[in-house]
Amino acid sequence: MLEQVLKETIRSGQLRLLMPDGNEYIFGEPNSEDAEIVWRINNPKVSLRLLQNGEFELAQTYMEKGWDLLKGSLTDLVNLLYIDFGEQPPSLVKKLVGRTLKQWNNLNKSLQNVSSHYDLDETLFRSFLDKDMHYSCAYFKSAEDDLETAQQNKCQHIMNKLCLQPGQRLLDIGSGWGGLSLYMAQHGGVSTHGVTLSEEQLRVAKARAEERGLADRVTFDLQDYRDHTGQYDRIVSVGMFEHVGRPYFEGFFRKLDSQLSADGVVLLHTIGRSGRPGITNPWIQKYIFPGGYIPALSEMITAIEKAGLLINDVEILRYHYADTLAAWSQRFSAHRDEFVVSKGETFCRMWEIYLAMCEAAFRNSDLVVYQVQLSKSKTVVPDTRDYLYQKL
Repeated sequence: MLEQVLKETIRSGQLRLLMPDGNEYIFGEPNSEDAEIVWRINNPKVSLRLLQNGEFELAQTYMEKGWDLLKGSLTDLVNLLYIDFGEQPPSLVKKLVGRTLKQWNNLNKSLQNVSSHYDLDETLFRSFLDKDMHYSCAYFKSAEDDLETAQQNKCQHIMNKLCLQPGQRLLDIGSGWGGLSLYMAQHGGVSTHGVTLSEEQLRVAKARAEERGLADRVTFDLQDYRDHTGQYDRIVSVGMFEHVGRPYFEGFFRKLDSQLSADGVVLLHTIGRSGRPGITNPWIQKYIFPGGYIPALSEMITAIEKAGLLINDVEILRYHYADTLAAWSQRFSAHRDEFVVSKGETFCRMWEIYLAMCEAAFRNSDLVVYQVQLSKSKTVVPDTRDYLYQKL
């Protein structure tokens, strides 16, 4: 029974559970630092589903209104469960399925996978992202930074790592709504070309380039990175590598190598695992990022070595994405009522628990963000890191 499992497991805080039959249980000990959590199970079948496959059913049953929180937030509950239950080690079968069949990202499948998430209308993303629409981990230099400031910090930090020089050509793989390409053109004096598989992102990015009078130096295409040709002085990819899929890692880095000039620099910004290789959460795989896979550093390095690129620098952002997701959740909540009208309660539940689960994962599991700087030559970037913390 669910109540027995919770009684044996909850230790990091206190959880009050209300069951459909009217019974009430209290687990753990109160902690003055933690929020009070009151979890109400609405459907008697939910308990069994959670016990059978909690990794999938926690979010699924919330989407279906199988449970609600009367006190505390989704993030509070998921954090508590993450801390006390941890991540269950996947079986060999789950590993094999998670790393192969579910990452079959050929050209057609990649287009379908990207469209299912990123072609949701612009209004949704504008409601919770920063004003420049960066849908990736921000860079908080201090606790006082708001989301807008932190995202601009991220752009500047990446620009420094690219060692941009005016007049250079930059390729942006997975260019999103165009914010990073526009920033590089405006602040680095370069010409940028972005590729995306999302028609909605392409439309918005092109319009923004026109609005800022940069359409002559900032261009975008609806194109898979594997189909793109051309030579570039700099290549950047932010939040896209998670969609490549393990079977395609080596091909991805070989493609970078083929398009990078002899004295070029690459900056790859991606979610990763600080521990051993794992698999994608099955609910996230089904509803949010089909085809997605979060790599371990060992998997990336192996593919980079085979491609012949040099690793100059690896930076690990540990809690920055958790703070980014917390800001996104707060902003989405402020617009929730309007999305209930336009998209329905089920969608809103899906979106808010997606954000809560991801925030909890970045706070409590081995998920981090890697920024990996690559080149073909050892001499193209400075020998010390001082240049990374100066405005160029």
